[in-house]
Amino acid sequence: MSSQRHCGVIMHISSLPNDYGIGKMGKEAIGFVDWLCKAGQHYWQILPISPTSFGDSPYQSFSIHAGNPYFIDFEQLEEDGLLKAADYKIIEWGTDPEKVDYSLIYKNIWNVFHAAYARFVKDEDFEKFYSENSYWLDNYALFMALKEKNGGKAWYEWQRELLMCRESALNEARRELSNQIGFYCFLQYEFFKQWRKLKKYANEKGIEIIGDIPIYCALDSVDVWKNPLMYDLDEDKMPLNVAGCPPDGFAPLGQLWGNPVYDWDVLEKDGFKWWIDRIAFAEKLYDVVRIDHFRGFDSYYTIPSENKDAVNGAWKTGKGKELFAAVRQKLGNVRIIAEDLGFITDSVRELLDFCGFPGMKMMQFGFDPNAESEYLPCNFNTKNCVCYTGTHDSDTIIGWYNSCSDSIKEFIRDYTGAENTDKDISDRFIRAAYTSIADTAMIQMQEALELGSEGRMNLPSTDSGNWQWRMKKGAATEALAKKLFRMSRASGRR
Repeated sequence: MSSQRHCGVIMHISSLPNDYGIGKMGKEAIGFVDWLCKAGQHYWQILPISPTSFGDSPYQSFSIHAGNPYFIDFEQLEEDGLLKAADYKIIEWGTDPEKVDYSLIYKNIWNVFHAAYARFVKDEDFEKFYSENSYWLDNYALFMALKEKNGGKAWYEWQRELLMCRESALNEARRELSNQIGFYCFLQYEFFKQWRKLKKYANEKGIEIIGDIPIYCALDSVDVWKNPLMYDLDEDKMPLNVAGCPPDGFAPLGQLWGNPVYDWDVLEKDGFKWWIDRIAFAEKLYDVVRIDHFRGFDSYYTIPSENKDAVNGAWKTGKGKELFAAVRQKLGNVRIIAEDLGFITDSVRELLDFCGFPGMKMMQFGFDPNAESEYLPCNFNTKNCVCYTGTHDSDTIIGWYNSCSDSIKEFIRDYTGAENTDKDISDRFIRAAYTSIADTAMIQMQEALELGSEGRMNLPSTDSGNWQWRMKKGAATEALAKKLFRMSRASGRR
């Protein structure tokens, strides 16, 4: 991150408006970049851009490398001669412009992409992309083709020869599924072609993109399927222990994520090459990389895989200092934001100091009437941090405020000077973030739009109804841009 004062907006690509059910990397994304410029912003923060699997969560993906085909813009494919308007404009993509209907998109989108693939001819640019990415793309395309052949089943439900990655079975699959493998390579080529174009435009406009990588891989992913020795698995490649969080005030039974945990001793044997390669890949995609659940590098919570909740788990020691010393040696000073929220110990703080990464100050955590919380802006003890009004896992400021007790509401009003109105509460929180000493201040787009709980992106520990929020067309107005511009300028963030 920069030591200059900057601000930015969090909004995932899926939340951009258009007529096709989910946000895409087309003209609406370009328009949002232009709006960020007018609003005096420097950063656009997004969620992981990987393909989604169970529950449509971007934090549960089939691959740490691949891009989500849902974000491929149809209109750009039409401009390139790969689609005709009738291939996609007459399809029903959803009836509510403010919510993503993932089941409807899944039902309709593949026929559109197959129509584009039928017109696609490999060229020099494709061959260059394939050559540079074959080290992950070959396995990913095979994995997706096999998943399609098996009716979408997870890899651990495939026949044993494929489950165990027997080379003879994989070679037979490569021959049988060559066309589908080519199709999934094509989708990745088109995704990253459009992504590079969007990022180039943003950077030329002075907007930097903050990307996000989860600490763990999904069990049903090509990464676990092909690299079982990296994880705490049994001889059948099934998890012995899985990741999560212990019980707290927000989740009395804890959070059972279900991701397999790493075998850090195995990762250390080759100098953490897998993690170094992963961070290097993310560094090429984004200007700044946010690492989710950073405290898991110091110590991580493991839960026996047969457990139904996260109550009975154990903390185990990670390899954070060793890992990030190796990252620094190989990659230099990578621009990383450490998501250091949750149960934070002195050793987690020591790891953050060792790395020098800015941590996160989540304002919603700060409003306890004793005024002693480290998340309250007046108590920030370093400029090297990122102040967040909220994140994708929290309610909007208005939704959160309305759920608070009367005593907390009173303290919020006393601290911010807000009147007891939704609009004023949202504005005052943004101002408090902007005027804090934090080098960087980030707000959710929903908060700029003064939305209540209807704008919430995710409710942790639930597996339905999440990741659906979309911005209305025309909601990012000139007047709103001017308001944020004045606030950013007045707080020295312009």
